[in-house]
Amino acid sequence: MNLKDKIIIGLASLFGIGFIPGCPGTAGSLFGLLFVWLAGNQALFFLITLFSCFLAFLVAGKAEKLLGQKDSKQIVIDELAGILVTFLFVPKIFSFLVVGFFLFRLFDIIKVFPANKLEKKKGSLGIVGDDLIAGVYANLVLQFLRLALNIS
Repeated sequence: MNLKDKIIIGLASLFGIGFIPGCPGTAGSLFGLLFVWLAGNQALFFLITLFSCFLAFLVAGKAEKLLGQKDSKQIVIDELAGILVTFLFVPKIFSFLVVGFFLFRLFDIIKVFPANKLEKKKGSLGIVGDDLIAGVYANLVLQFLRLALNIS
């Protein structure tokens, strides 16, 4: 494996997090929570989210080919992108972080339409698309809770 391939695998696995035995997707999502917690202002967080989505689409499909397995469990950059989308324009309070994390994991597991269709696509779209949809659904629930509870 050449250096370029190692960099692709490193990024796609979030520097090895995807190789943690057990639940690498959950580990990748927890890693994403660290970004949510540390991101600072909304503008910076928005830019980090856009960059992570771009990077996920850039490397996920290539990593899939290198690992020789469709949507390999070692590819967790999609979880990072999805969890960041979950918290776009959401108050960074502990209860929302906990609820948002579980909502994202739930939507990522149950694959609500159109995530169930995207998941079947080849390459980056199939790997990253369903996680972004899960993030959007989790975000919508959090936005509803924020409005219902009158939290700004």
